[in-house]
Amino acid sequence: MKLLPQHIKETAAWCTQTEELIGNVQSKEELITLWREQLWPKNIEAMWIALEGPSSKMQNFVRLKEKLEKWLGRDDASVLLSNLSGSTGLASLGPVVGISSVVKGEMSQEDYLLEYGHRGPHEFELSIPDPREEPSWLEKQIQETKKSGINVDDLLYKQREQNEVVWRRLEQRFPYKINKLKRVIAKISEGPHLREAVRSEWTRVFRLNRSFALKAGELIGIGEDVFFLYVDEILGWLAGGSVIEERISTRKVNYLKYKQLPAFPSIIRGRFEPLQWMEDPNRRVDYYDPYIPLDSSIHSEIIEGVAGAAGRIEGTVRVLRNPEDGHQLLPGEILVTSTTNVGWTPLFPKAAAIVTDIGAPLSHAAIVARELGIPAVVGCGNATTRMKTGDRVIVDGGQGIVLTR
Repeated sequence: MKLLPQHIKETAAWCTQTEELIGNVQSKEELITLWREQLWPKNIEAMWIALEGPSSKMQNFVRLKEKLEKWLGRDDASVLLSNLSGSTGLASLGPVVGISSVVKGEMSQEDYLLEYGHRGPHEFELSIPDPREEPSWLEKQIQETKKSGINVDDLLYKQREQNEVVWRRLEQRFPYKINKLKRVIAKISEGPHLREAVRSEWTRVFRLNRSFALKAGELIGIGEDVFFLYVDEILGWLAGGSVIEERISTRKVNYLKYKQLPAFPSIIRGRFEPLQWMEDPNRRVDYYDPYIPLDSSIHSEIIEGVAGAAGRIEGTVRVLRNPEDGHQLLPGEILVTSTTNVGWTPLFPKAAAIVTDIGAPLSHAAIVARELGIPAVVGCGNATTRMKTGDRVIVDGGQGIVLTR
């Protein structure tokens, strides 16, 4: 799409300007107009660009990845496709590279929050503040980075060295094809770059909805209870209507009840009872289907997933439910969790390997792990229920398996 470069370049400034407009709103009518004429249309535009814009380039990336794996093997293919951050940077790596820059004095905390403050573990949950509203979050990340003694730049440099080693080996094997292969890989690497960049800008736009909601709560007089309303209810109340406040009370009770449950499966087929599902020690979180027999592999010593990032390592498991518990992850442990997003990225340099229940070769965990040279197995389905903190396991990222003991 021709709009992609312009969208990526201009969205940050548009968001800053719109944030100021929301802050200066004095009336309910003014806020409704701002939503309908600017904020809502921009939400739609950013969403569709993120979903559809890089699709053709990502399809090319997937096809070439499969060909490279057949031709060179998974390990070499993984290394060749790992140097995607390049000179322009990969948006998924931005937060962790940015923290490193702050630690080294190359970036101020203010500049970090301006560039990456919209990203976080709960970036699509509008009731939760992002790092821009909680400066203590960044300070905590800085302290954890210093405490770990791990330099993310060293990890990236080591991976670039491995990338060059593979290229030299291929140049000896295929001297007449190497230049063409380099051009093809350089071209298809645009896919992940674009996808991660437009996702970041979509998130930047989406976080403005929190500012809108908080302003609406202020004008209506219900404060942060506004997050228990649907958008049409907010607009209706702003327009002079009313909302039965008992709805808010009921929704609060339900929220607190369901908040205790683990993340639901990505795919649910048939009748689903959350409380019953939660009690199942062998539950999967990638899908739920009562008509499919229980996988017999749960009694095996092998946990099968998808190859995320090449490498084989033995280590101690650390199961984490959310990134706020990241301080529990010790350097060199194997991070096991349900799924990751950009909010987990600052933890990756400490981990010896990454294992997730949900994921695919182009998921966040796989992309970031490849860039940092960390073995990763994603999409295991039930890794978090089959492993516990303290277990010793072997992670084989190239084969997409975890060997338990």
